[in-house]
Order: sequence, then C-alpha cells, then structure tokens
Amino acid sequence: MRIYVDADACPVVDTIINEAKTYNTEVILVKSYNHYSLQEYPDHVKVSYVDSGADAADYKIVGLAKQHDLIVTQDYGLAALGLEKGCYVLHHVGFHYTKERIDQMLDERHRKAKARKAGFRTKGPKKLEQTQKESFRNSLRKLLDNYSSSS
Repeated sequence: MRIYVDADACPVVDTIINEAKTYNTEVILVKSYNHYSLQEYPDHVKVSYVDSGADAADYKIVGLAKQHDLIVTQDYGLAALGLEKGCYVLHHVGFHYTKERIDQMLDERHRKAKARKAGFRTKGPKKLEQTQKESFRNSLRKLLDNYSSSS
C-alpha cells in the first residue's frame, strides 16, 4: 500500500507522514508547482509536482494509484475515481468515502456549483477542529492496522 495525498490544501499532511512512518508505508504528496517548496521530507515521503491546471493533481493521483492504495482528498471527484480503481479513500476529517454514498456527494457538489453560478452564496469549508484531526488519525491508524494485518 502507498498513500497518495492531494496535498495542496490538505491540513493533515504531517499526521499522514508521521503515521505512515510507524507502518513503514510510502507517502506520495501530489502538489501543484504553485505550492513548490524546498521543504525536506523523511525518506518514506516523495513529492510529485504537477501543473497548476484544474484537476491536474487528481489526474496524476488516479494515474499512479493502484488497487488497495490509499488516497487522502477532500475532492469528491477524485474520491469517486479512486473508489472505482479499488482504492481506499479517506477525507481529512476522518470519514471514508464509500461507493454507496459517493453519488449523493457528487450530486450535492453539483447543486452547490449551480447555485454559485446563479449568484447564490454557499458556505465554504469550516476550519478543521482538533476532534476532526483526531478522527482522521484514528481512521488512518485503523486502516493501516487492518492492511498490515491482512498482508
């Protein structure tokens, strides 16, 4: 298993890196060149930069990920594509995307986009709370534990 992170706006990158090290799991951070950094990461972390075009990181992740890899994203479209490839997909607040629920989530995203285009204001994401960070950490650990014990 590898962990692919839609890293441009991911608030739990440090948590992912730390937990992955415990499980000796490779992490690939996919970022746009707009977020280029000279930051050094541990050996189990690789950074892949992509053009800044819409969905460029999503396409890169989908192209690299294989069945049973983990994708961390808040993007419903990427989540849907990852689920179709047989990947585990986790949101940074700690919930798992599922095939049973993804269509509803995509429909909701579409309705909000239509409302914004018509001039209505929709709420953006709220600030990540500590309880959500812990929920993410627990979900990630559980997934890594389950994968480790089945390998």
